[in-house]
Amino acid sequence: MPKNYNGKLFDKLVSKTKVYLVIIAILLIILCCYEIQYITPAILLYILVLMYAYWTNNKRKVELSEHIKDLTLTVDNAAKSTLINSPFPLIIIETDGNVIWKSSKFIHEFANIDIHNYLNNIVKELRLEIENSSEENKRELEELIKKQVKIGNKTYKILGEYVKSREKEKNKEAQYMATLYFIDETQNVELAEDYENSQICIGIIMVDNYEEIMQRISSEDRPQILAQIEKTLYDWAAEFEGLIVKSDRDTFVVILEQQYIEKLEENRFNILDTMKEIKIPGKLQSTLSIAISNEGASNYEKYKSAEAAIDLALGRGGDQAVIRKDGKYTFFGGRTQEMEKRTRVKARIVSHALEELIKESEQVMIMGHSNSDIDAMGASFGIYRIAKTVGKEAYIVNETAGMSLETFLEEAKKEEEYQNAIITKDIALETITPQTLLVVVDTHKTNYVEVPELLERTNKIVVIDHHRRSPDFIENAILTFHEVYASSACELVTELIEYSENDINLSEIETEGLYAGIMMDTKNFTFKTGVRTFEAAAYLRKCGVDIIKVKKWFQSDLATYNKIAQIVEKAEIVNDTIGISIYDAQDENANIVCAKAADELLTISDITASFVIGNLGDKVCISGRSIGDINVQLILEKLGGGGHITLAGAQVEGMNIEEVKQELINRINEYFSEIVG
Repeated sequence: MPKNYNGKLFDKLVSKTKVYLVIIAILLIILCCYEIQYITPAILLYILVLMYAYWTNNKRKVELSEHIKDLTLTVDNAAKSTLINSPFPLIIIETDGNVIWKSSKFIHEFANIDIHNYLNNIVKELRLEIENSSEENKRELEELIKKQVKIGNKTYKILGEYVKSREKEKNKEAQYMATLYFIDETQNVELAEDYENSQICIGIIMVDNYEEIMQRISSEDRPQILAQIEKTLYDWAAEFEGLIVKSDRDTFVVILEQQYIEKLEENRFNILDTMKEIKIPGKLQSTLSIAISNEGASNYEKYKSAEAAIDLALGRGGDQAVIRKDGKYTFFGGRTQEMEKRTRVKARIVSHALEELIKESEQVMIMGHSNSDIDAMGASFGIYRIAKTVGKEAYIVNETAGMSLETFLEEAKKEEEYQNAIITKDIALETITPQTLLVVVDTHKTNYVEVPELLERTNKIVVIDHHRRSPDFIENAILTFHEVYASSACELVTELIEYSENDINLSEIETEGLYAGIMMDTKNFTFKTGVRTFEAAAYLRKCGVDIIKVKKWFQSDLATYNKIAQIVEKAEIVNDTIGISIYDAQDENANIVCAKAADELLTISDITASFVIGNLGDKVCISGRSIGDINVQLILEKLGGGGHITLAGAQVEGMNIEEVKQELINRINEYFSEIVG
């Protein structure tokens, strides 16, 4: 028997048969060794055994194949029956939108709905997913488009799988055929929404000017006024089935379900306006600060989150509501001027605390905001003198200086003390240690300080600022003197010097810097000027400030004045009373020119607010000014800026001047639509 034939023959036999044949062959060989005459009969017998084994093996395979065939037909029929009678709506569709087949359940489920638009969107997404996925990932559709789709009044979860239906032809893409199951998730979604809506939110309400109201109304009127304030709050809470509990004389805690947050947003917290309608003797208005939060695993954590949010509302001047939700702050109200607080207790406490912190530190480092101005630099010089009086080394970090600072810095560097006191970013990063006290003046925003990296090099940070607080404030400050009623950072620093335990002797340049900062931010004591502003100016006057010399720092040269005149001439009026103009030329001092032009525009009758847009090269700057009727801070905050009701600014990246202008107009229209709403 040929070798190859034997191999093929034996390959067709099952394993057990092969073993038996080997055993029989061994026995026959042993028998033939004893009896030679049995060789021929043994060979014939073995051939017969082989033939029988081969025949029985083939017969068994045929029977097994028939059984498998019958079983496959049964399974196929069952699968087809299951497919046709699927309890879920089912459709087979190609990625070019061609529908291959729909189940009766699918037809019945979407009989009254135009399903084609939904299918087109699903197929479009599927096609994009397939094009962007690798060959290994083109296996299960579930991973590609597993999502919820709203169809009519129901929500469906789509699952399935796909196969290649047509190979890629010339100039044509390959087509895939997908089997999609539509599983009704409406009930689950509604249950999840009900659970989410029923979650508890906790808020804090504070009467901003409670102390002033109590001081200025008679003892006979107090119970009635307080009762009106509380009744107004309780009636407001009843509108959304909330619970209000008075926790202090001027503070209330409110508890409500999350489903009412949207209603409060739609009404834009009308309680802020309702509260002002309460008639209080002496032409006073009661205003509220409200903070509501849904963030936290427990009610205690939500309350702590609301506490942080109420600080933010108060830091923005009060008379507004803040909602902390999904990691973001949303603001409402905040259109009235900040109330000046006449008490100086806080200034005295902060002054003493600051001196203690300076004593405990190795050294003091002071920085303002980027593109520094005279307010930031004057405040820095004041803190520098406090630190030197206490006996510590101090440095002022300054990288940028526009034309408003050039004269001042030239004067300062004439003094030997300040030649080494003003340092650059690189030197500051080399010098600072964890034991350095970092004092940030005239800003509280982490992304707006002169050198943001310094905030990460020490945990000993002090913030002194007067701008309305924004969400990206420096959170880890160990001491904060943030008073939005103040005219300038220089006013706050002057108060700290005035109430210091030490006898601080300001140099001539330091006195002039502090006075210039107040003068610049108040526009020659015109805007945002309170009693304490004049008191701070009077203190500096006693220190020997040369007012005429400071005045000369703010004079514009003829070229700058001509630029301002051209900007004013090009101004256009929007919303009847808002002037907008553009300074096209690329200028590193565009922000200063725009600020002066915005101030000049505001001197024109019938203009209640002005905005001037300038080109800094890599950024577009906006300066906003207002006489108080329009809150320019709220408008420019939506463009990434900040400031005060009457004075604000912003810097925008990634847009040209015309795009910024259009975006500004959109935000102005949005501001007025919110007022009407």
